[in-house]
Amino acid sequence: MPSTHNKDKPWDTPDIDKWKIEEFTPEDNVSGLPFSEESSFMTLFPKYREVYLKSIWKDVSRALEKFNIACVLDLVEGSMTVKTTRKTYDPAVILKARDLIKLLARSVPFPQAVKILQDDMACDVIKIGNFVSNKERFVKRRQRLVGPNGNTLKALELLTKCYVLVQGNTVSTMGPYKGLKEVRRVVEDCMKNIHPIYHIKELMIKRELSKRPDLAEEDWSRFLPMFKKRNVARKKPKSIKSKENKVYTPFPPAQLPRKVDLQIESGEYFLSKKEKEAKKLDERKKEQAEKQIRKDEIRAKDYVAPVEKEYRGSSKRSRDATEPGKRTKKPKA
Repeated sequence: MPSTHNKDKPWDTPDIDKWKIEEFTPEDNVSGLPFSEESSFMTLFPKYREVYLKSIWKDVSRALEKFNIACVLDLVEGSMTVKTTRKTYDPAVILKARDLIKLLARSVPFPQAVKILQDDMACDVIKIGNFVSNKERFVKRRQRLVGPNGNTLKALELLTKCYVLVQGNTVSTMGPYKGLKEVRRVVEDCMKNIHPIYHIKELMIKRELSKRPDLAEEDWSRFLPMFKKRNVARKKPKSIKSKENKVYTPFPPAQLPRKVDLQIESGEYFLSKKEKEAKKLDERKKEQAEKQIRKDEIRAKDYVAPVEKEYRGSSKRSRDATEPGKRTKKPKA
């Protein structure tokens, strides 16, 4: 509802930038007192990040000391903890510190992750592991997001002005809020089998349209491409049955026996519960024995000696030597 209190505001001048995010300083904490309670956040990190975190932890603690935030690296438990101190004056910086350790755990390098402490920077960790159940399909779609030589990811970073890192089952992003929203949409659609190139084309058109002030208040849908889904599920060809000349009979076919009728015929119906279970167990053991025999036969094929050809050369010479009246040639010196 619009305000009806239209009163002159001498402090509201046109030269004020209302969208500017001003830095929070110790003077803004009017009371000057420490926070009533300590706030802390803890996150776990994988084993392969231990060496890297150990090497850069001094830089992390130095960066957080500027905001009077304490940090602890626990290598035994495999966790990172950040918490406020009595000197902390900014109530929102603990959330930035939480995002910092979260990005470090997701393999974001420290020089990039430390930028999250800036006021105009935000982050988002998108989970992509639950979209596809098939592992091979998941790897293909994740690779499709990266693109050949990482070109798709670079184009997405340039258009959204965000940093994007694909690692395992997550995609870590850093940048302005508007760009994070676009990146999340592209990533989720990519895992739903929609190629990211369609979104990249749309973002390129939007960027060009935003440069034209005459189209600022118009609908851009007429300029955006409309892609139709072409990968329709293919139907399996129906097996064509041969039409035989069947003799027409007015009588319906005989009714098929029920499961209970078949059990009565075989005598299984009158067995007790334990006897039925014993019978099933015997059948299962017979099947296992048959399968084991087949496996043993297949394995035994590798140990069957191949049929060797008869060597006739040596037998011919021995036969010639045994025949009388024939002289053997002496070898030349």
